[in-house]
Amino acid sequence: MEACGTANHWARELTALGHTVRLIPPLTPNPTFGGTRTTRRRRRICEAVSRPSMRFVPIKTVEQQADTVAHKPARF
Repeated sequence: MEACGTANHWARELTALGHTVRLIPPLTPNPTFGGTRTTRRRRRICEAVSRPSMRFVPIKTVEQQADTVAHKPARF
């Protein structure tokens, strides 16, 4: 999954069910492919995971996510 706040929540839920979850940093999938926006995103993620040098993001706990939200400035 591509890492975001919701992905961390689902990663915790799926890990509790016994699945292995790996999160990809959101800016990693860069190559451009044709097709719709969703299709391009799926292709970029599949291509990024197949790279041998791919690094993954650790799953954040609820407390870590709360700290992240508390430290971000409001954007209006």
